[in-house]
Amino acid sequence: MAVAWPDTDAIGVAIRSQEGDPPLVATVELVSPANKDRPESRQAFVAKCAGLLNSGCGLVVVDLVTDRRANLHTEMLALLGAELTAGGGSLSVVAYRSLGGETDGRLEMWPAALAIGQSLPTVPLWLHGEFPVPLDLEASYNAACGDLRIRRTG
Repeated sequence: MAVAWPDTDAIGVAIRSQEGDPPLVATVELVSPANKDRPESRQAFVAKCAGLLNSGCGLVVVDLVTDRRANLHTEMLALLGAELTAGGGSLSVVAYRSLGGETDGRLEMWPAALAIGQSLPTVPLWLHGEFPVPLDLEASYNAACGDLRIRRTG
């Protein structure tokens, strides 16, 4: 049957447990321009993120897209029926963890605004909502630039 595949980019890092068929315990989602360009693309991205949180997966969303202004953090909170709070922005990183699952539906988040030319923050990456590990985004960025032989400007 003919289908129309959605035009989305999936870029991220997935962390799985080691037992049997491993469940996803944490993920880092890197927002792409395609995630922010159309309402249906944004809706698909935030629905995926909400689904990950509902399953108890720790989540960090890194949004460094400078040419589109959508705020995926507020769009996800709206989808979840949560009270809209400050935090996140068109350039931001937000760490999330779900508490209580479907019965108690609570969400904790650690938003940080990003600015061009400034260092990237360290945020908590929650493994199955129980164990945080520090995710040093600046060190990761510098290591990636070094591995790819990209000279950092600024």
